[in-house]
Amino acid sequence: MDRYEKARDYHKRGFNCCQSVLASFTDLTGMSEQECFDIAGGFGAGAGTGELCGAITGAAMTLGRLTPVDPADPVGSKKRTVALSKELQAKFSEKFGALRCQDLLGGGKFVPDERTPAAARMGLTGHCDIMIVTAVEIVEEILNQRG
Repeated sequence: MDRYEKARDYHKRGFNCCQSVLASFTDLTGMSEQECFDIAGGFGAGAGTGELCGAITGAAMTLGRLTPVDPADPVGSKKRTVALSKELQAKFSEKFGALRCQDLLGGGKFVPDERTPAAARMGLTGHCDIMIVTAVEIVEEILNQRG
């Protein structure tokens, strides 16, 4: 099972979008599934408010975990992680036109296409599944660019 299938499977089992994205990266973050589920539990459905999409939040948590804070340079560390989070959000917004969960869910049915290759390849039709798999895809793109 690849990372995309893993993320979709978590969601299918009832985990929220944030949990599903974060837990799909346990091999890189060193976190257990349970830790991911616990930490990300309150961030589904835009942290319950319809604000920032949980898939984005899980992706930002993943990037944060993979760019640890340097206690000797906390400000520089924050800037690096925030830059990655901004890149993630720009790429996501470019694909879907929104970052807010409520806007994404209310924006009509999204059909996977060349902007969302993993979701298209998997034949996904579920709105949140498409967002989850695409968030995983964007994190992988960012990590691959970093080397």
